[in-house]
Amino acid sequence: MTRPDQAPEISAALPRSQGFPPVARADARVLVLGSLPGKMSLERRQYYAQPRNAFWPIMGALFDAGPEHFYEERLRRLQDHHVALWDVCASAKRPGSLDHRIDLASVTPNDFKGFLADHGDIALICFNGATAARLFDRLVAPGLDRAPATVQLPSTSPAHATLGFESKLAKWRAVRDF
Repeated sequence: MTRPDQAPEISAALPRSQGFPPVARADARVLVLGSLPGKMSLERRQYYAQPRNAFWPIMGALFDAGPEHFYEERLRRLQDHHVALWDVCASAKRPGSLDHRIDLASVTPNDFKGFLADHGDIALICFNGATAARLFDRLVAPGLDRAPATVQLPSTSPAHATLGFESKLAKWRAVRDF
């Protein structure tokens, strides 16, 4: 996230990135949250569009919703398993795609109060990485009437390669096993 000492004129000059609507059916039980779509995802209008991101290969191993399927089919397969996708940020300023570059002062969070009211079966929120968890805890959780269980999972971003695929997959089984 952008440092507090960053010059305001730099932040003001950044374009504002708009997130995507949620991918969720009314019967969703698990909500997977990222922070804000990266540049390639925004260009393609798809969640986790960066080919080196491990998200879709992990979803393939868990739900047969991998990158070998067309994007709409992947989304359908996740929803068939009661998994919803969204991001913490409805919009924010960020140069590039790295989460730590999100300008915290510019973040507008998504309407989770409304989303959770409309999706009353959500019992688990899985954060795709530490930034999504931190943003949610700081900007969203204090205003919620109902707080589902949460779990922070390792980021699937190629920028976080300290864990290999199998190690990430083992932790991401929480999405399937809930």
